[in-house]
Amino acid sequence: MELELHDRIAVVTGASKGIGLAIASTLLGEGARVVAASRTLTPDLEALDGDLVHVPVDLMEPGAPAEVIARAVEAFGGLDILVNNLGGAPPGDRLPHAGFLSRSDAQWRAMLEFNLLSAVRACRAAVPLMLERGGGAIVNVSSGNGWQPSTFNLDYSAAKAALMNLTKALSEEFGGQGVRVNGVAPGPTLTPWWTDDGGVVDMLAAQTGTDRAGVLSTVAPEAMGLTTGRLATAQEIADAVAFLVSPRSGSTNGAEFAVDSGFVKGI
Repeated sequence: MELELHDRIAVVTGASKGIGLAIASTLLGEGARVVAASRTLTPDLEALDGDLVHVPVDLMEPGAPAEVIARAVEAFGGLDILVNNLGGAPPGDRLPHAGFLSRSDAQWRAMLEFNLLSAVRACRAAVPLMLERGGGAIVNVSSGNGWQPSTFNLDYSAAKAALMNLTKALSEEFGGQGVRVNGVAPGPTLTPWWTDDGGVVDMLAAQTGTDRAGVLSTVAPEAMGLTTGRLATAQEIADAVAFLVSPRSGSTNGAEFAVDSGFVKGI
């Protein structure tokens, strides 16, 4: 399918690895010009082919999202697409973590800054530029935990639920002016957060007395009720994002796409 993204100008946050890297790569492959925001320029990001500008930035800083948007205008002359992919554990924290009583105000604030307010600020900077150009597309990458909270990672789940609410509200306010806003809600996904040394795979292996292969093939899919029997890939998330930011999804606004291997069971 031709997605009609040639020469579209995109900003992707959290683009150095995992889902963000796959999104940046996919948009570049479709001919878009991409501004990739992350704290570090990883070798995998640097190796991408295409019209790419990297902005080294800490998106928890209040002025940083607007700085990234301004860089897109400086480098490419405008903005058509914003993908708020940044998310997960803030620097110095980790997921999964224990229950509600283990989390301090400072940890809650950091989780909200990282997973919600960075997107709020990026949208605040991006929407006026898109309105000036007659339209645009925003995708906020949330999580199945925004629909299906648990006793683990409660602050993360709450931040992602708020991001889903933001997506729906912005789609209503600006959809009639040509700015479509949608969300993608991944479930458990094969990213470095899972697979790096000391990541979730190693944690589950230690807890269950299983090796890494057993965690990925059996333990994690069964524990999380994944209907497909496997974790999603970053590329599968990126494909959904690319479709939603393309003109081929021109009548899709305010939707939240689950790409989660059947993790969320509710209607």
